[in-house]
Amino acid sequence: MKVSQAIESRMSVRAFTQQPVPVETVKRVLEKSARTPSGSNLQPWRMVIITPEKLAELNALMEKRLAGEAHPKGDNQEYQIHPDNLKEPYRTLRFEVGEDMYSLLGISREEKPKRRQWFANNFKFFGAPAAAFCFVDRIMGPPQWSDLGMYLQSAMLLFQEEGIDTCPQECWAMYPKTIHEFCQMPDELMLFCGMAIGYKDKTHPVNKLKSKRLNSKAWLKIL
Repeated sequence: MKVSQAIESRMSVRAFTQQPVPVETVKRVLEKSARTPSGSNLQPWRMVIITPEKLAELNALMEKRLAGEAHPKGDNQEYQIHPDNLKEPYRTLRFEVGEDMYSLLGISREEKPKRRQWFANNFKFFGAPAAAFCFVDRIMGPPQWSDLGMYLQSAMLLFQEEGIDTCPQECWAMYPKTIHEFCQMPDELMLFCGMAIGYKDKTHPVNKLKSKRLNSKAWLKIL
């Protein structure tokens, strides 16, 4: 697979089959991804692979946790996923992708309980048979956080090369204390995100979602 094909075919999958992904395959891809560049070669990513047994345990834990919450409130978040008061075009982009997804699911804006129920699927990794979490040392700043993004993109493209689908999930940052304790990570590490790993359920309507991209005139300047 060419890199251009991997970029074009990669998508955030939100419904997976139960076809297993061997832990060794996940490990091999994440190790390959470590060739990602990072400023001064700091390599700030710290990854945790969740084995099938631990994934079942985590799913049960999160189901119990969410059962007592009318809305997913989480722990005290350690970073802000989105800026307050998003301006245009960011506000519209965020709104449109959500509305496009719920339209495919046949859930209207008025059906708030159904929307909350669907959102809770985030915390089951959308049914994926494999998963990982990405942590970063608390001393790191914005340049190193950008390195995390490059690492995760490398991983997603390499998974795509293997015919394996993914979904990066910043929503897990809502539960930093829960995941920190579950993964038994040292205090100096902060949770950045999770990643669902598996095979796309091609029959599920949500996987027909293709998020829009701005015309390059909106973000590209040529001098």
